[in-house]
Amino acid sequence: MYELIFAKRAIKEFKRLESEIKERIWKKLQECKKDPFRFFEYLAEIRTFKLRVGDYRVLADIDKNSKKININKIRHRRNVYER
Repeated sequence: MYELIFAKRAIKEFKRLESEIKERIWKKLQECKKDPFRFFEYLAEIRTFKLRVGDYRVLADIDKNSKKININKIRHRRNVYER
């Protein structure tokens, strides 16, 4: 089972979301703890993994050795890839 670790930015972004969306994202992340590679897709251009939850994206780094999912961003799909 993988451990979820949220960056400060990701916590802020998560708190700003509507409760309905937060619940959907949280449930999906709980499913990902068992086998994150089943749900996350690797993005070679930006060297990170993305999880699709409706119109929202969760960007994360996954460490197989320490079994950790480091959540970096949680945003709407139209602006998640902006720097």
